[in-house]
Amino acid sequence: MRRPVWAVHVFVVGLALHNFVMAELWDAGVHGHALEGISAWKEALLVVCLVSVGARVWRTFAWNRVDLLALAYAAIVVVWCVLPQHWLGGSATHHGILLGAREDLIPVGAYFFGRGLALTESELRRIGQTILVTAGALAAFGLVDIYAIPLSWWRHSGVPDWYRYQLGFGRSYQGLSYLPQNFVYNTGNGHIYRRLVSTFLSPLATSYVFVVALLLVLAWVMRLRPRAIVWVPMTALVFAALLWTHSRSSYIALALALVSIVLVRREWWLVLAASLVIVLGVGSIFVKEYSHIAPVTSFTPAEIHFQQTNAQATGQSAGGGFADASTSSHWRNLRAGIGKVIHHPQGYGVGNAGSSAERTNVTVQAGESTYTQVGIDAGIVGALLFIAWSLALLRFVLPCVAWVGASFVAVFALALQTDVLGVPWLAYVLWILGGSVVSIALTRRFETRPSYQ
Repeated sequence: MRRPVWAVHVFVVGLALHNFVMAELWDAGVHGHALEGISAWKEALLVVCLVSVGARVWRTFAWNRVDLLALAYAAIVVVWCVLPQHWLGGSATHHGILLGAREDLIPVGAYFFGRGLALTESELRRIGQTILVTAGALAAFGLVDIYAIPLSWWRHSGVPDWYRYQLGFGRSYQGLSYLPQNFVYNTGNGHIYRRLVSTFLSPLATSYVFVVALLLVLAWVMRLRPRAIVWVPMTALVFAALLWTHSRSSYIALALALVSIVLVRREWWLVLAASLVIVLGVGSIFVKEYSHIAPVTSFTPAEIHFQQTNAQATGQSAGGGFADASTSSHWRNLRAGIGKVIHHPQGYGVGNAGSSAERTNVTVQAGESTYTQVGIDAGIVGALLFIAWSLALLRFVLPCVAWVGASFVAVFALALQTDVLGVPWLAYVLWILGGSVVSIALTRRFETRPSYQ
């Protein structure tokens, strides 16, 4: 327990299985506080790991500006948690404040765990292997699922009730028998198709793990490791699965991450440019051809009835709420969120944005974008501190370990239109790796500093 490197492997695998296991436990009869206690394994493990590494390194810990920005951001979040909601115009419940604080602060705790852990190169490589194997297993399960497991099985599994009753998303997921609405891709013309959701039960979260895994493989190939060739079949499987998630934002994020590697590893620009062309070309073609190869599914009569009733009440087309969200919709929500943060710079208090507000049935002041959600939770100062911390972290990590830095580039780009902090796999695993790479970067700087003795 003095250096719990094993815990990082547990996070990589455990968080990939978390949603599926929790849903199956619900189906087995584990509900309420008992299931909440089990699902808190990740927070409990992080606290234990923080105490473990903190007791070992606190006397010799060398603070730097990335650490201080992380602490400043965390301090703002904590203060905005305890400020009375009516002072800020918010309406979050105590439960909502707890959910929002957990989401906003987990990356800070994960980062400092990584800083204290200070992974060695061999440990970082073994964690990379665990990430690749996990991504491969997610890809294999997801591809088998969409072609071999009918949507009706999922409708009668523990997933709908877990989302509806345990997590409190009942108001938003009614039109697909309370399954998450992005389980399917709706063309809007009566045809619906399955999307790869794997054990995350989400095509978006699954695609983010695939992006990290593909960047890792590319980094290993760039270093001309002869053994990297054994990962080629796994890479092909993961890339295929990424396409089947039908997540256009992930394709773009992967392309931006490749560009960032180009800027750091200039001698490899031809290889990376070719990779960029492949990602953009194959991704765009796949989006157009998806309806020809994706497995077809259908709505039930009850779902169709609900959608028609909802359409009459809201004035939207039936099934419109299940159409794949367009880029224009994301940008419209982003602009609206930015406008609300600018016109209400003090924020509304923690728990008034995103899934935290939705789960506790209060007004969602901003959603989707991570940056606007932080601005709603902790004011414009909190949002600016989060952005400053992210940029400082990226400046340390990208030149030191390219695949970790490029993964942050992809995640920070996705954060413009997605709540990336609400994806536990990213919030734990990536920020742990980020903290460790900062320690590696500081060590390298110290070792290369000239001696004046």
